[in-house]
Amino acid sequence: MTSSVTAHPEREGFALYGYFRSSAAYRVRIALHLKGVAAEYRFVHLLKDGGQQHDPAYRALNPQELIPTLTHDGHAIGQSLAIVEYLDEILPEPPLLPKDAVGRARVRQLAYAVACDIHPVNNLRVNLYLRDAFSAPEEKRVEWQRHWMALGFAAIEEWLSRSPETGRFCHGDTPTLADICLIPQLANARRVALDLSPYPALLRIDETARAHPAFAAAAPGAQPDAE
Repeated sequence: MTSSVTAHPEREGFALYGYFRSSAAYRVRIALHLKGVAAEYRFVHLLKDGGQQHDPAYRALNPQELIPTLTHDGHAIGQSLAIVEYLDEILPEPPLLPKDAVGRARVRQLAYAVACDIHPVNNLRVNLYLRDAFSAPEEKRVEWQRHWMALGFAAIEEWLSRSPETGRFCHGDTPTLADICLIPQLANARRVALDLSPYPALLRIDETARAHPAFAAAAPGAQPDAE
């Protein structure tokens, strides 16, 4: 199945392996829609059949056994941020990073706060390890997730609220890599019922972003594999 964006020859030949609920795959879907890429979506269910990401055919594509993976022009690329920056380099319009070095550093700082600090300790394999290795009950695992999200969101809220570079989006008035990371993480936070009221800047940006067609088309509930 392909995305609903208008196809252009230079934006064809892409396939994305993902799962509707994966926030990392959600990031890549946003970037694809922002770039106008008509990608073929190949669904990898993270829970069925013991986790389809562990299937030997998929492992041959991505030895980490993680999603997402993007295939294009004979190459398979894992890691969502690597995929997004690849898209930004081969399809530079609209840009997902500012032109100036300080602006790029600020956007990456915000993005990495989510992708490198909040998300890795809250993803599915960590959750399952806490359950299986430490017998952590569900309520404790949810408490774990809320703790790390709240810690990260507090810092991001301060960065955003005190910076004149913050606009309708995290950096100015157009989406960047920072928004691509933030919005899926806020969706994760809602799934574990984290109180988001302490983060008004995040909520304002989230409202703006989710009204954007690219973000709306990429949302988990809009995906064909949504349950």
